[in-house]
Amino acid sequence: GQRRAARRTIQEVESVRYELARRLGELFSLQELAYLLSESLQLDRIVTQVARYVIRFLDVKGSVVALTGDAGAPIRVAAADGSFATLAGRTLQPDEAGIIAKAIAEERLQVIEPNPREALPRVAGFEVQSAAAAPLRAHGTTVGALVVADHTGGPFRDEDLRLLSTVATHAAIVLANARFFDLIRAGKEQWETTFDALTEGIAVADENGRVRRANRALADLLQRPLPSVIGLDLSAEVVGDSPDVSTLFAAARAGAQRAGITIQSDRLGRLLRITAAPLRGAESDGWVVALVEDVTEQKALETQLIQNEKMVAVGQLVSGVAHELNNPLTSIAGLSEFLLEQGAPNEREREHLRVIQEQAERAGRIVRNLLTFARKGPADYGDVDFNDIVQRTIMLIGYELKLRDVQLEIRLSPNLPAVRGDRYELQQVVLNLVTNAVHAVADNPGEKPRRIVLSTGVSQGNQVFVRVEDNGPGIAPEHLSHIFSPFFTTKDEGQGTGLGLSISFGIVERHGGRLSVERSAGGAVFLMALPAATRDGGAAQGARASWPGTPQSEAGAEPPSPKDILLVDEDPAVQRMIRALFSRNGQRVEAPPDAEEAVRRLESRSFDLIIADPRAAVSAGESFATVLLKRWPELRSKTVLVTGDVRPEINEWLMGLGCSYLQKPFRIAELKAIASKIAGSQSS
Repeated sequence: GQRRAARRTIQEVESVRYELARRLGELFSLQELAYLLSESLQLDRIVTQVARYVIRFLDVKGSVVALTGDAGAPIRVAAADGSFATLAGRTLQPDEAGIIAKAIAEERLQVIEPNPREALPRVAGFEVQSAAAAPLRAHGTTVGALVVADHTGGPFRDEDLRLLSTVATHAAIVLANARFFDLIRAGKEQWETTFDALTEGIAVADENGRVRRANRALADLLQRPLPSVIGLDLSAEVVGDSPDVSTLFAAARAGAQRAGITIQSDRLGRLLRITAAPLRGAESDGWVVALVEDVTEQKALETQLIQNEKMVAVGQLVSGVAHELNNPLTSIAGLSEFLLEQGAPNEREREHLRVIQEQAERAGRIVRNLLTFARKGPADYGDVDFNDIVQRTIMLIGYELKLRDVQLEIRLSPNLPAVRGDRYELQQVVLNLVTNAVHAVADNPGEKPRRIVLSTGVSQGNQVFVRVEDNGPGIAPEHLSHIFSPFFTTKDEGQGTGLGLSISFGIVERHGGRLSVERSAGGAVFLMALPAATRDGGAAQGARASWPGTPQSEAGAEPPSPKDILLVDEDPAVQRMIRALFSRNGQRVEAPPDAEEAVRRLESRSFDLIIADPRAAVSAGESFATVLLKRWPELRSKTVLVTGDVRPEINEWLMGLGCSYLQKPFRIAELKAIASKIAGSQSS
């Protein structure tokens, strides 16, 4: 009995010794795992180490570390080793992951035991003798599962499963920490990237106003390397000694909400907007976050936008005034032309009539020039005569030249080739150059005569040019390289936006030309040069547009004339002029009091010629031209439309109607020519 008891005691001691050795081995192995996992916080390295470790530690043939995202999201095999090595990097749907998905979903250990009567079970498509999956759970969150398969010692024992769970718990904590570290690092990098990517300057200033943190935009604004900005007095570096900025920062430290301030920085030569807010935190009491925006260009653009809005309003006003002016100008020019045709009693009176006619036509050209210069729309390229542009520009700026006592000398080259371009954009450039020259000589304190020389010509390379030279103070050498830069101006604050020459430079460049500047002995010279048009011929100086239906009568032949004429125009002066023109040789002119009466007369009888204001209202929403061409389209060839509305959209509408048309003021010779052609087509 004693021997049996002794043997039992020895067996128990051996069992305890074995268990102790196994537990010590597990402890050393876990210590080794802890050491391995503490080497890095890189997620990929951690999962690789865990997959390799459990194969050796648990004596299995394959291992998988699977990670998951949100519920229902695919499972990613972050690492795999042994018989599962080919699974590394794959993405598994929950329905194909099997035991892996089950361990994650139920958040507890899952085991597959071998069964000789059944087919071998599968894990993610791999046949296994046995497998176990422990959830990777830490901080109350399941981040994945640790899977081992095919234990070499047969079925998994309880101690194997307990050890697998222990390893999974350690690994889960380290993986969760690695994920948190990655999130923090990514957030920090994203914040720093955003901080430096902002175009506005940002600074964190301490209770003494010293910069503790700044972004690259602030360093660029201060024209300093970023590291050298740290420690600077923020207010002193940005705007100098400013009580307004000091008050703003003091209010932010006190937690008061204050709107930002806009202040001119003489130190930086820029207009700045500064806002401040307190920085919350126990260790940053009294610190503020300051936002420094450079709004110089923004303010200049706002000024330009306001100016553009004013120009739009002026354009609308001019359109309305032009419509009202064109009717009396038509009557003045037409009646004076008519009286000249009749023959005045003596040459002195004929000269008076010629002056009246010329001045009326001059007023009409000024109105048209103002409207066409101010018109908006896409560029309309065609042959352009620089001489014509110069003459039109002088007409626009003539009064200012007299007002400022500036002498303008014009030197136009004869037979100047045409250039290809948009006449209104090119006129804008010439007007801007001349206006700048006027301002330059007007501000010249010298006593010499204020003089501008405006010339045209052709240079080498078949370049057609406009040259503007003044005897003003000139341009400082240090300003020459910036003269065409946006927002650069030498004028006093509020006197200019610095956009005129920049816009002009862009216009000329779009036309394939060059705008340049040079200093002269006593002033400045601006030269706009464009290549001559490739096709023959240029725009004729002073030529009026040819109107539809202008006849080519044989020399000496008496042009035919219409007998019955319907006149639809409510202006009495226009009616008087048309009656005087056509009430001869048995011609009859009927001028109904309104457009509705004109329609009724068309219903009762026919006319050889219809002269009408197309916008005359027949009824609400319908014009006379619309009603006429809708009800009597055959009268299109007998109709001449005359209008004082010179807006571009009206011109396009008139062209679309297909009738002959004239814009007021017009010459009576033009109207007579169209009327003769209409009468001739009816008699032939």
